[in-house]
Amino acid sequence: MSEQQSSYRQILKATSIFGGVQVFKIIIAVITSKVIALLLGPVGMGIIGLFNSTISLISGLTNFGLGTSAVKDVAAASATENDTRIATIVKVLRRWVWITGLLGMLVTLVLSPWLSQLTFGNRSYTVAFIWLSITLLFMQISSGQLALLQGMRRLKHLAKASMTGSFLGLIISVPVYYFFRINGIVPAIILNSITAMFLSWYFAGKMELQPVAVSKARTIAEGRAMLKMGFTISITGLLVLGVAYIVRIYINHVGGVVQVGLYNAGFMIINTYVGLVFTAMAADYYPRLASIASSIPKTNSAINQQAEIAILILAPILTIFLVFINWIVILLYSTQFIEISGMIHWAALGIFFKAISWAIAFFYC
Repeated sequence: MSEQQSSYRQILKATSIFGGVQVFKIIIAVITSKVIALLLGPVGMGIIGLFNSTISLISGLTNFGLGTSAVKDVAAASATENDTRIATIVKVLRRWVWITGLLGMLVTLVLSPWLSQLTFGNRSYTVAFIWLSITLLFMQISSGQLALLQGMRRLKHLAKASMTGSFLGLIISVPVYYFFRINGIVPAIILNSITAMFLSWYFAGKMELQPVAVSKARTIAEGRAMLKMGFTISITGLLVLGVAYIVRIYINHVGGVVQVGLYNAGFMIINTYVGLVFTAMAADYYPRLASIASSIPKTNSAINQQAEIAILILAPILTIFLVFINWIVILLYSTQFIEISGMIHWAALGIFFKAISWAIAFFYC
């Protein structure tokens, strides 16, 4: 078997593993979205969208892209097969995850009145943001553990953490929304973040690492490279998060929470249900690309192969969405959300262009 054929097989194998995970997550997301649409309606979905976009923006500002940059450092350390080096990088990563997580928590806590005013146009949600500040810490801890699993190529554990987290999130969210309706949004977000953190920590803890002492100076020196690259990577992500936040705020101030809910529903169809294909492929693609980054010919070949596979996988999915969009919207949500069909038509066409740019973008991470 040629090296190119072997590479294609590896891509398809990793994609199939996480493709199965994403199919499971899509099913869970469909059920969750349906519950939210029926119990909370567009208003509830709008509030959830505004909370999540705000939390994501603060996280993007304070996490320094560690969830992405650390994958490269862990993968590089793993490639050396030096147990001491691997253990050192892991300990440094875990320390910086706590530091940046606490930073995000503190920023959200201090700015909660202004976040409420900016996001919702009043300070009625200040207490909600105070409670949600703890999720910044939980999210960052979870992100660090998942980066560790991905960098070490523990794909099965990564898949199990993802699947279990999705299932438990559904089990937790549905009763909370059913009994508390709108008032259950904040508790559901917090409980889901706690669940994700413990699951990621549990599966990352299955790896046997050599005990190693790492000084504060070493932590700063090793962490500086992660933070520097992570910050560079996060700039692009911050632009995306910033635009998403501004768009939702604008829609809320011009149209209202209901319109935000409709926009969030349409965005979720494209970004979650279709976009999860990219998530499935990235689990193997990024560490594999990082391991051959020093060879330009191998890198070019890997990028071309990944872009080709992405288009072949996405084409039939997007075609189905374009043809049956009205039925899909009613199935996923309800007739209250039928207005988003036009938005999804345009967004689906843009995914084809994203498939190519997505594969290339990882080279600069």
